[in-house]
Amino acid sequence: MESAYERGKALSEKHNPGLEEALEERYGALLPGMPQDLISFVYGQHYDRPGLSLRDRSLATIAALTALGGQTAPQLRLHIVGGMKAGLTETEIAEAIWQMSLYGGFPAAINALNVALEVFKEVS
Repeated sequence: MESAYERGKALSEKHNPGLEEALEERYGALLPGMPQDLISFVYGQHYDRPGLSLRDRSLATIAALTALGGQTAPQLRLHIVGGMKAGLTETEIAEAIWQMSLYGGFPAAINALNVALEVFKEVS
């Protein structure tokens, strides 16, 4: 049986290629094992759970990061790219972000829309 890390590594490479390596480069010396722990916990234990598709989990993550506000822009960017790989359309992403204006406020939604527009331009 595959470990949570092995499942997480496979899923993170599909959803956000190079994530573990980027985390290792940035944080590995300061926090040994942190990248592997994150891959195992986030992708191997949460994103890989039954009950919601990767596409739906991506949409929920984009919504949550939007509602949390502008300080999440780097993570939002990463999850918009991953969401598009999981099958989300630009319209679905934009609508989810705009829906969050009711919960995170208009500034948070507008900041997130700006991130989305940048990603859409890069991906197109």
